Amino acid sequence: MPGPSPMYHAGAFAKSSRERRNLRIMPGARMSSLASSSNLLLLPHRLHRLIAPWYKNDRHRLLSPSSSSSFSSSSSFSSSSSSSSPRPSVQRHGLWVNNEDRPALNGLTHTLQSPATRQELGHVVDIAEAQDIDLAVAAAEASFLSGTWSRHTDARGRSQVLLRMAQGLQKRLPELARLESLQTGRPLREMEAQLMRLPEWFEYFAALIRTEEGGLPVFPGSYINYVQRIPLGICALLTPWNHPLLIAVKKLAPALAAGNSVVLKPPELAPLAVLALGEIGKEAGLPSGVLNITPGQGKVAGRALAAHPRVRKVDLTGGTATGRMTACVAGKNLASVVAELGGKAPMLVFGDVDVKDAVAMCAFAAFVASGQTCVSGSRLLVHESIYEDFSKRFVAKAQGLKLGDPLERSTDMGPLISQMQWERVHGFVSRAQEEGAKVLCGGGKPSLTSRGGGPSLAPYLAEGFFYSPTVISNVHPGMEIMQEEVFGPVVCLLPFKDEAHALELANNSVYGLGASVHTRCSKRGHRVASQLQAGIVWINDHHRNSPSSPWGGVTAASGLGRENGREGLREYTQEKSVVVGYGEERFDWFSKNKGLRYG
Repeated sequence: MPGPSPMYHAGAFAKSSRERRNLRIMPGARMSSLASSSNLLLLPHRLHRLIAPWYKNDRHRLLSPSSSSSFSSSSSFSSSSSSSSPRPSVQRHGLWVNNEDRPALNGLTHTLQSPATRQELGHVVDIAEAQDIDLAVAAAEASFLSGTWSRHTDARGRSQVLLRMAQGLQKRLPELARLESLQTGRPLREMEAQLMRLPEWFEYFAALIRTEEGGLPVFPGSYINYVQRIPLGICALLTPWNHPLLIAVKKLAPALAAGNSVVLKPPELAPLAVLALGEIGKEAGLPSGVLNITPGQGKVAGRALAAHPRVRKVDLTGGTATGRMTACVAGKNLASVVAELGGKAPMLVFGDVDVKDAVAMCAFAAFVASGQTCVSGSRLLVHESIYEDFSKRFVAKAQGLKLGDPLERSTDMGPLISQMQWERVHGFVSRAQEEGAKVLCGGGKPSLTSRGGGPSLAPYLAEGFFYSPTVISNVHPGMEIMQEEVFGPVVCLLPFKDEAHALELANNSVYGLGASVHTRCSKRGHRVASQLQAGIVWINDHHRNSPSSPWGGVTAASGLGRENGREGLREYTQEKSVVVGYGEERFDWFSKNKGLRYG
């Protein structure tokens, strides 16, 4: 999952709220994994108009920095501007609490930046702190205790609201896909393809709660025992920046279906599409206080939420270190934890494949989302009989990918999320080279020309956090880059001798989230899949997901619990057992009669 995000400058820990409101956040040293923020500007609460580059509506692409002062006459400008240069209006986004937008109590805000240009996006977002989390949890608790959603709205009623949320989300997908692309730097084509699936999660869990049945276990004597599944209470959802809306919806749909109230902390690097879920829920009929959304720093808002004594469940997607810390914090209140954490997915390519098809699928596995996914194919194990041919074709495929403007339809790969993530990825590559690895392509920032056969960038993207698709050979299982999650477009190539050797290499990892097997032999595919240390295995494919398909790891480093499917819904419920006595015999334990039943 996402690697560590930039550390805030030491000055950001100013004592007074006045000082905090007027600080510029600067990149610095590596921070706790509970934090996640980068290159953001904290702005005073009173600031509503800023100078910010914006986008050309007619070309659907990012503005070049050299032309960032050029706006059409229809642009919205600040009336207080004393300069002849036009100023575009900046959209302010507050926290979502009790079905309404509200500012953070301390007035702490930040502006969002484009990872592709480092230019401001024209969106200012309020940042929640501990007192804001207290208010959001109080709203969630009040709604839960009132029973409006948790008890008085039955499964059919909740199902209907979820279906309306699916419809509301469907209508806004074009807008939300564009926001996701702008915030994360991922290509618009990629985000549209991903987001078009999201209404399915609301639809699936809307249907599932209509078909869920209680239990009637055998109970000796004149008794009937029925078992109900009831909601947990207040659930804290902590989501990452790599798939902001997807992962939020994956968690939110079962949480709401089960009747819980939710406080959702989206990633402060990319909160806009997630914040839209508040309006979508309200329009669908979700009662006040059931869904609360609080963007904020992970080490402040995220920690306060995970540690809150009223929270009954914490559901996190993040790095392994983040998961450990979150579980420790939540464990002090005996809250349950589900965590989808790190991965180091192997791709096993056997000698009977169609090499061209396998290269295409493995490139998709490795380089979609610029490699910033928990199941990104990062260890490419290829049978020695086709290793040379496969390697040449795979390198050529990587070099042929177009890096560019995320809003351009022809772009294959966008930037990394931040400067610190860029430095993290490059650090892994540099240390691998020091250990003797050979970089076959990539290994740094793409050039502004196409010389050398690798990807190139347009000049106006020169300041973006782009990293070339990187293929590394001459590696061995003990190297850092073969063991640690890089979270970038970096793939290690390694030959194997036979099936047993492939499994030995693949399972030589603390991670156990995703893996893929590529072969024309169905028996081999199933046989190898059964022996892989992974919770999700694809055969001749990668990255596929469905709301009905369980998702989670099989090792501690890759997480706890499951998302999706019946198990995902049950993670948000608890069992309640009711025992009913229907016998006519009288019972008086203290009458001293012999043979009375106890227990």
